[in-house]
Amino acid sequence: MTGTLEGRVALVTGGRGGIGRAVCRRLADEGAHVVAADLDDAGSVGASDAVGSFQRLDVTSEAEVVAAIEAVDATHGRLDVVVNAAGIEIEETIEHTTLEQWNRIFAVNVTGTFLVSRHALPLLRRSPGASIVNFGSYDGFIADPQLAAYCATKGAVHALTRAMACDHGPEGIRVNAICPGYVDTPMLGSFFGGGAGGAGAGAGPGDPGDLSADVRAEAEAVHPLRTVGRPDDVANLVHWLASDEARYATGQLWVLDGGLSAQVQQMRL
Repeated sequence: MTGTLEGRVALVTGGRGGIGRAVCRRLADEGAHVVAADLDDAGSVGASDAVGSFQRLDVTSEAEVVAAIEAVDATHGRLDVVVNAAGIEIEETIEHTTLEQWNRIFAVNVTGTFLVSRHALPLLRRSPGASIVNFGSYDGFIADPQLAAYCATKGAVHALTRAMACDHGPEGIRVNAICPGYVDTPMLGSFFGGGAGGAGAGAGPGDPGDLSADVRAEAEAVHPLRTVGRPDDVANLVHWLASDEARYATGQLWVLDGGLSAQVQQMRL
């Protein structure tokens, strides 16, 4: 039985982070040739279970982006799926965010998405079912405390996603954004005061198990589903958006947050 992405080529930025790693694994399981682009082969997780060929890539460098796309073309001769999963988080109010930090997070989260998508377009136009999946966040709609710059970047990615979908839909290129909420990763652990933050997507990259038992219980309790997300949950939605099953889906912001943003904050009774 062949996979739903058999023979297609996917480029995943942040592909050695936790969410990116899960995305690479899911797309490869469906038959795609996966190129995992990241700053280094170990990524933010450092585990040895990586899937896909590695491509060194700093998404803020246009020269490296061009080189990565050229490498994909030289090796595979096509590109069907781009997943812009590279991202960082800064945990500060605007008062305590430096201009250097502000410029850095926009360079990674927004400019990186722009550069990779821009230079991938010529190859994507040759694909019969091209799909770009960007990473926004539920923090692009509402806000967690002390994430001002992060929230701003995700709002920008949301607007960029819609604009790209309108511009390139006539060329047969679908563009969507996934907007995760709390996903059990090192970056989430960092946000709650423990674990390691770093590059990734949505709420952050990494393998489950970065939250203490008390923090996990508190985080789970505020969700209608009484659980936080896992990287595989996000990867499953990426797979659907990359596949032909989502042929009519474009220009949308797909919130994946266990119902967190559907409810009004209430007292715990």
